Amino acid sequence: QVQLVESGGGLVQAGGSLRLSCAASGRTFSSYAMGWFRQAPGKEREFVVAISWSGGSTRYAESVKGRFTISRDNAKNTVYLQMNSLKPEDTAVYYCASKGTPDLTVVAGRYDYWGQGTQVTVSS
Repeated sequence: QVQLVESGGGLVQAGGSLRLSCAASGRTFSSYAMGWFRQAPGKEREFVVAISWSGGSTRYAESVKGRFTISRDNAKNTVYLQMNSLKPEDTAVYYCASKGTPDLTVVAGRYDYWGQGTQVTVSS
């Protein structure tokens, strides 16, 4: 069993920044890929970014490329999402997810465990 707890969400003005954290417990964090997804009201959950077990490989959704940065600290069992130049369309609940194998994927269904989500609201 894996527990994922997100934090760092909040309300920010357009152009501002937030840093999300996802703390993991329950299994060997460093062996698994991690991802961030988001879901806006009335929309389906969408892929944001993923990172391989080592942090050496990342993949970003086109909508966040150049603005968001994912990183991980395996010693702290934590993955981070630095979000800069935020836009109102970034408003959503952000979820981190843990995948059972080291390679990253953009497919939500391939992630085994999910956090409870943290709300990010960007005002115009």
